[in-house]
Amino acid sequence: MQLLAAFFPILLFFAFYKAYGIFAATAAAMVAALAQTLWHWVKHGKLEKMHLVTLVMLVVLGGLTLAFQDPTFIKWKPTLVNWLFGFAFLLSPLFGGKVLTERMMSHAVELPAPVWRQLNLAWALFFLSVGSINLYVAYNFDEETWVNFKLFGLLGLTFAFLIAQSFYMARHIKEVPSEEK
Repeated sequence: MQLLAAFFPILLFFAFYKAYGIFAATAAAMVAALAQTLWHWVKHGKLEKMHLVTLVMLVVLGGLTLAFQDPTFIKWKPTLVNWLFGFAFLLSPLFGGKVLTERMMSHAVELPAPVWRQLNLAWALFFLSVGSINLYVAYNFDEETWVNFKLFGLLGLTFAFLIAQSFYMARHIKEVPSEEK
């Protein structure tokens, strides 16, 4: 259920696009993202930075799409969000010493510092790459292909990257000595 909630705005965007077109899809995604963010705030009493960044980008670029009746703005949203996350991973060692991957996952897994740095660089390159791929698809294919790529392509690339990351991490997880177990 939580996975469905996380993808609710993109699923609604896709469904509305198929039924009503890009502008209705944009409005639906904006409303869904706002509802999702408010629900998370009510349930948890706080907002995740990722939710806020995504919501702000969607409201601004979606608003421009609707105001100017130009889908170019909404097509840039995945790119800008991914590039922003990519740069956050790249710059994270400059703020607080630890890389972002270690800050996010060290409570669940213990890895050597060089592995955290490699994972962090991999995440940065992944986000920068998928942002660039989104622009390539947006400018070189028709709108429907871009919408399908936005749901299936970006989601597929993300799952493939997560699986690859899991195998890489599994090779480097520090074993806890048997007396500590």
